[in-house]
Amino acid sequence: MTIMEPVRVAIAQITPAVLDASGCVERIVDAVARARTDGATLVVFPETFIPVYPLWCDGGTLGRWGHEPSQHAHALLIDGSVEVPSPLTARIGQAAVDHGCVVAVGVNERVGRTLYNAFLVFDREGRIVQHRRKLVPTHGERLVWKPGDAHDLAASDVGPAKVGGLICWEHWMPLPRQALHDTGEEIHFAFWPMVREMYLLASRHYAFEGRCFVLAAGMILRPGDFPDDWPLADEWTPDADGLLLDGGSAIIGPDGQCLAGPVHGEETILCADLDPAALTREAFTLDTSGHYARGDLFQLDVDRRRPRTAPSGDPGATS
Repeated sequence: MTIMEPVRVAIAQITPAVLDASGCVERIVDAVARARTDGATLVVFPETFIPVYPLWCDGGTLGRWGHEPSQHAHALLIDGSVEVPSPLTARIGQAAVDHGCVVAVGVNERVGRTLYNAFLVFDREGRIVQHRRKLVPTHGERLVWKPGDAHDLAASDVGPAKVGGLICWEHWMPLPRQALHDTGEEIHFAFWPMVREMYLLASRHYAFEGRCFVLAAGMILRPGDFPDDWPLADEWTPDADGLLLDGGSAIIGPDGQCLAGPVHGEETILCADLDPAALTREAFTLDTSGHYARGDLFQLDVDRRRPRTAPSGDPGATS
């Protein structure tokens, strides 16, 4: 076990600088500093925080051929997305160094003119130790993102703990869940646009199944956070409080119970102290990669290579 002493962790449930990658990075830097002031040494941000979750993908017009507002919206998303690595990711890495924090953040990753739903984990030396891409974009997301791969679908030792993550509906894919459990994950990042009831259920189930801590991260988003000339503004359907995404972030223990949150409807830095003894206590009754596994009957083979089919110029593609 990597965790030998209590770890204070944080979820930055904040609003991105919509469609502005540089502005998003500055908000990340500021939130990391605030979390560190509160004693946290690990900070996670929501799904595609840079430069925003494309919630318009579930609108009724995105799939129409030749629909200029949709084309314009997608172009704005591409322009506001981030390349990996880049000076912007280096800026996040420097914040990790400056504050002695592990930082995990969801991004729209740009490779040429193709986008991936990805997340990055920076260790305390500022290095990108995980660069994962969502395996299967969900429903309307398939008009926005290319499917990813299993590269970095494993827990990484970042000092405070062994960490890994899944993006949104990957939490309902049994094999990726088991692939992470099998690598000894202790702290799991659950990247969501917001953590609605079913998403919290999935996150709590993951914690219980994997006997690990889960940080389920969601963002706060309002129609007014978009530029005044946003081409799809007439499709917004905010809730009664005027929110498009209402956060819902929670920190969950390995027994599936919430240690902090869920918090809805407000920006916050949500913190909790993680007791490493809880990991071994809960493993007494369930260890899906150990005494509750049947390796003699079932085997899971994971191809963690980044495939050659990635767009030309992708630095992560295998040769």
